[in-house]
Amino acid sequence: MEIKVSTENGRVPVTVMHVDGNIDAASYETFKAKADELIKNGARHILVDLLHAPFVSSAGLRALHGIFNDLRAINKDDGMSDEEIKKGIGDGTYKSPHLKLLNLSNETLTAFKLSGFDMYIETFTDRKTAIASY
Repeated sequence: MEIKVSTENGRVPVTVMHVDGNIDAASYETFKAKADELIKNGARHILVDLLHAPFVSSAGLRALHGIFNDLRAINKDDGMSDEEIKKGIGDGTYKSPHLKLLNLSNETLTAFKLSGFDMYIETFTDRKTAIASY
């Protein structure tokens, strides 16, 4: 797996992680470590582009959830408590303003939805729309 990083400007700077290769048991730690490094260096809004990542395993989904939690912990500017976010996820009224995904394969999108990640992380098929959503 290879990860390239770029920055786009929406209403806020958006760090784009371009993943080339599967995010699975063999690579999820590398993926998560790269995200941790980006967050440590100031990334507050991350878009993960999975155009060249045909498969994301449960380990990859756990890594995405970890990134969601890390960004949530750093971005206290939304003013919502953990309880409010949990309620919003359950009600379908909360989507992460800090982590979004782009270009999921059909297989990954199915797993993403079946595991409930679509309840709180938005997915996009168009880069401009994704960047504009931040």
